[in-house]
Amino acid sequence: MPIISISLNDELLSELDKLQKTMGFAGRSEVIRAGIRNYVSEEKQKTELSGSIHAILLVVHNDEFDHIIAGIKHSFEDLITTHLHSKIEGDRCMELFMLDGEAERIGAITRNFKINKKMDTVKLVTL
Repeated sequence: MPIISISLNDELLSELDKLQKTMGFAGRSEVIRAGIRNYVSEEKQKTELSGSIHAILLVVHNDEFDHIIAGIKHSFEDLITTHLHSKIEGDRCMELFMLDGEAERIGAITRNFKINKKMDTVKLVTL
């Protein structure tokens, strides 16, 4: 089995260790493998979407990055039927987008948020 190494900041390492303990994983590698399997499965499911769909996109970020949200939102206004913005704790914000449109475009807005390292959480739920 090939071995890869990754760098994690202290906060992420702490969260990884918590998951290991609470979910009963044998070690950190098991947690990381499970996370990768989950991510691959979710992404594979999204690539199989086609036609016109309805979806909910959840994005969590620090409020200093509101301008990034606005820029991406502007590029995909044709998809967004509803947008809710809420402060959730301290300087963190939650954006909830109700989307209606072609699967390919919904995939594109989701990728725009996911590849941006300033976003803490990006989750797409198709309806």
